[in-house]
Amino acid sequence: MIKAGIIGSTGYAGAELAGLLLGHPEAEVVWYGSRSYVGEEYSSIYRNMFRQADAKCLDDNMEELADEADIIFTATPQGLCASLINDRILEKTKIVDLSADFRIKDVKVYEKWYGLEHKSPQYIGEAVYGLCEINREDVKKARLIANPGCYTTCSILTLYPLVKEGLVDVSSIIIDAKSGTSGAGRGAKVQNLFCEVNESIKAYGIASHRHTPEIEEQLGYACGKPVVLNFTPHLVPMNRGILATAYASLIKSVSYGEVKAAYEKYYGNEYFIRLLPEGVYPETRWVEGSNFVDINFKIDERTGRIIAIGALDNLVKGAAGQAVQNMNLMFGLPEAMGLGRVPLFP
Repeated sequence: MIKAGIIGSTGYAGAELAGLLLGHPEAEVVWYGSRSYVGEEYSSIYRNMFRQADAKCLDDNMEELADEADIIFTATPQGLCASLINDRILEKTKIVDLSADFRIKDVKVYEKWYGLEHKSPQYIGEAVYGLCEINREDVKKARLIANPGCYTTCSILTLYPLVKEGLVDVSSIIIDAKSGTSGAGRGAKVQNLFCEVNESIKAYGIASHRHTPEIEEQLGYACGKPVVLNFTPHLVPMNRGILATAYASLIKSVSYGEVKAAYEKYYGNEYFIRLLPEGVYPETRWVEGSNFVDINFKIDERTGRIIAIGALDNLVKGAAGQAVQNMNLMFGLPEAMGLGRVPLFP
């Protein structure tokens, strides 16, 4: 059995991760870390865990945890993992970091967009960007994984075949994305109260959202040149889900079949990416609670543009499910192990 520790287990992503690991046939949770709830029963914080997780919350002592766990998941705010990690820890255990600390390769870009001094830049080069469908072989050999963000996972996977195959002008990309409120975390914030969110939709982080450089960097690797794009996220009054609608100008006139073939080339054998039939477009309700990503596109011949749409659950494929997917690859297990949950509906 893989012994797993979770630092940040009482946040939404951490709790989702705990639930997935409790149902994993080859893993067990040995550490429910939570700085805010040390000593409290985990099931008293999340009652759905009653008689499922019979353990008390521990602190975020990564040094001690490294002696007990084969893998550590850090579902924590930006900056914490980078402040705790060191050579001794990485010699003992593997780490999957769900924050942004090791996603961006240019430390100056990270510090600019996140407003933090990076505490361990020496590990940035080693960290593997854990988007399994693109970096699978590197993930298998890694000891430090930068688990991608929710908006970024949806946006990158939706656009990747178009960019990789040179079908679109990358300078023309615009991404309009919507997220459920769980994406903002469990912390008490006035702007996330029911009365503030219900019956409303709003854009935020306009021309400044910190997932922007992550998307640009990864798409830049795909096309082999720098990418600059517009990314605008929106908050919608639902618990879970990401819907990303991306627009780009086509380089040349292409048929539906040619574009479909590009998507099939990269995703045709991917279990967790579902390419929908022509004319059927992604909806968040059909991926809720699952590790699936639904993708489709529409060619707009009138404008010479293509509209690509992706949907995923921000807490599963956008966070915890992807982290488990990475763990499976790192330990040589079937990639979908513990992640076969059918989307929840209604």
